[in-house]
Amino acid sequence: MAGGGGGDARQLDLTPTWAVAAVCAIIVIISILLEKIIHKFAQMFEERKKHALLEALEKIKAELMVLGFISLLLTFGQNYISKMCIPVKYANTMLPCRPPDQHGGGSATEHGAGPQTGKGGHEAEGGSGHRRRLLSYERRFLAAGGGGSGCKMGYVPLISVHGLHQLHIFIFFLAVFHVIYSAITMALGRAKIRGWKIWEQDHIVDQDALNDPRRFRLTHETSFVRDHTSFWTKTPVTFYLVCFFRQFFRSVRKADYLTMRHGFVSVHLAPGSKFDFQKYIKRSLEDDFKVVVGISPILWGSVVLFLLVNVHGWHASFWVSFLPLVVILAVGTKLQAIITRMALDIKERHAVVQGIPLVQVSDKYFWFAWPQLVLYLIHFVLFQNAFELTYFWWTWYEFGWASCFYEDDSLMIFRVALGLGAQVVCSYVTLPLYALVTQMGSTMKKSIFDEQTSKALKQWHKNALKRKGSKGRTETRTLGGSPGESPANSPRPTTAAETEMAEQGATIVTSVDHQHYVHNRDLLTGP
Repeated sequence: MAGGGGGDARQLDLTPTWAVAAVCAIIVIISILLEKIIHKFAQMFEERKKHALLEALEKIKAELMVLGFISLLLTFGQNYISKMCIPVKYANTMLPCRPPDQHGGGSATEHGAGPQTGKGGHEAEGGSGHRRRLLSYERRFLAAGGGGSGCKMGYVPLISVHGLHQLHIFIFFLAVFHVIYSAITMALGRAKIRGWKIWEQDHIVDQDALNDPRRFRLTHETSFVRDHTSFWTKTPVTFYLVCFFRQFFRSVRKADYLTMRHGFVSVHLAPGSKFDFQKYIKRSLEDDFKVVVGISPILWGSVVLFLLVNVHGWHASFWVSFLPLVVILAVGTKLQAIITRMALDIKERHAVVQGIPLVQVSDKYFWFAWPQLVLYLIHFVLFQNAFELTYFWWTWYEFGWASCFYEDDSLMIFRVALGLGAQVVCSYVTLPLYALVTQMGSTMKKSIFDEQTSKALKQWHKNALKRKGSKGRTETRTLGGSPGESPANSPRPTTAAETEMAEQGATIVTSVDHQHYVHNRDLLTGP
């Protein structure tokens, strides 16, 4: 780049037009194909009424646009940034790798900065070309201290042009792998919930027998209570220890699914209503997916913080690699503890149950009575884990395996396996488990219903408020009048659309006419 007549420094006005046209054509074609693929997915989600997935796709496009703006700013600002000069003493602080002048005889080989010798004393061929390239970059950096790159003696560029190019590639890696990991997360979560469909079908067939009020059983004999209560749950230490290991072995059992389904239907829906709970959970997962695919300013701040503390000798990347796994295991343990706590509450309050045990639906089981906090932690884990793996692939591509980023081969392989394991556990175990357990909160998600059902609920609630207001006005009617003469109570023809909406929303208990019924019944014994 320093030589004016070098082949690498040939500018665009001296480049053949066919070369420029060919490169531009390839880039445009690839970009159009990617845009068409995203558009096809959007059309598919819209046709299948997957509004949550459509919003998630739009959020991914927005994040890619942000990354594109970052890349554009790097492209246009690289000449200006490279002309910013700082003293050499500051440029040699907080480096990811040690400078070559600080390498000892053995440490140079260890960090990939010096030649490796074989048994015959000759330089090893594997990775030697890449090491020579790294040394050439380092010599250019050191040469800048003598007045190169437009900086005066004793100063060097803030970031070199080549360093900005490497950062540009890192942004590209982050965009690509963000999309890949998001797709893997959704695919694994849906695969897990798809296995619950057979439980839903079996329950529909045996619904009358399972919910028979004449079917009395001792509480400790029910499958749900028996699976979650033992002498291990009597002390806090063993209680959480059992919950920790339970997330790895059949995190959701059939008894858990049916019991939580029964509790949800009994509290939020009308008695005897037919409801596809598995489909509801799948839509709830899609709704949660909208949150976990985004990159919030806090997460961007964590990226900047990691790049800041990734100093040689601090081992920040090593300790940060454990953070996603620790958080996701803590979240999984908490979700299992919620299920176990609901089973213990049933055992403490009732000696005999009718039909399926009825769990108490409440936000008190979650941390700070805030179910959304669990989703935010899952979001942090997925992003942090994806960033860790992206950083690994980028450093391998840009610097090679024989660089200072990979001082210990076995340790690096362990870190990659740890990241992949955390990704699978979070996507296949924890996120579906959260989608199920979070339904035991005090509120029901409205966004999982389709647009037509939402309109029916709003219309039904509006009519219920009118009926409640008309009941108050009938008490002040004129003497000799009748309730039927009141305009509010006068019959009017019902349209087909109102009838259809009323039928669709007939199983959802949101009317004020049912509020007194819901608040004055025992949530564990049922009506």
